[in-house]
Amino acid sequence: MREPALIRMLPDGRRMHLHDGPIDLIIEADGDPRAVSAAYETAARRFVSILDELCAELPLLRSRAGGNSRRPRGAVAQLMFAAVEPYCEECFITPMAAVAGSVAETILESMLCAVSLQRAYVNNGGDVAIHLTDSSCYKIGMVERPDRASLFGSLGLSAAEPVRGIATSGWRGRSFSLGIADAVTVLADSASAADAAATVIANAVDLPDHPAITRIPARQMSPDSDLGDLRVTRGVEPLSDSDIAAALDSGVCVAQSLRARGLIHSSALRLQSKTRVVQPSLAKATIDFSQRSLLHA
Repeated sequence: MREPALIRMLPDGRRMHLHDGPIDLIIEADGDPRAVSAAYETAARRFVSILDELCAELPLLRSRAGGNSRRPRGAVAQLMFAAVEPYCEECFITPMAAVAGSVAETILESMLCAVSLQRAYVNNGGDVAIHLTDSSCYKIGMVERPDRASLFGSLGLSAAEPVRGIATSGWRGRSFSLGIADAVTVLADSASAADAAATVIANAVDLPDHPAITRIPARQMSPDSDLGDLRVTRGVEPLSDSDIAAALDSGVCVAQSLRARGLIHSSALRLQSKTRVVQPSLAKATIDFSQRSLLHA
């Protein structure tokens, strides 16, 4: 039997921390104090059942998604499947590719169904569901690699923008990656959509069969991984500028395709201190950098 879910307010008195097994959320809401308190209570009530709901359908959620796949029943699982469905005929992907964003999205939606808030976010390990109203906005930092707190850029989001989800994927993150990106950050309509797209783009930042890249079957790292015997990245030695450019080119090509299909709004791809940005020229949600190594796409 696992430990009960952890539900607590952080020392700053503004943010709530929810933890259960692999799910770790930071939540912050702004608005009328009574509404904020009610939103946190609602989030806590919804949170305690989510892991059990996911575990009940885990074999299905770890299976490759396809056009003829059986649809899941749970609310979070349905979000996960819908997020990966646009990719299921193009590449190997399972609903687990969108689990973090879908959980964040579900918790935020439960809060907004209960009360009105000026703004709020639910951050599930870097995959973030966002709510903005009126003139509210957020400025969000982007981490160069998930295992090291180093910012490589920031982005500003306003209520006028359609972006309500941000996600980051890469081979150094919590989940396995088929590619070599240190970090791919994606802005999309929802957290679940951003999560799935970040996975797909990060997998595309790659140099197949390159000797500087170490890969092993996912099953060797985690016997129950949804990636099974697919070889995931476990190490990347320093690459030449031309190799970095080639790998980023591959990711940018996929990111541009997803943007053209309306699946994402913008993205930033990071590999060994080099960055590429894919975003509309008239975007209000802008990604900003100060590094000289910035490469525009």
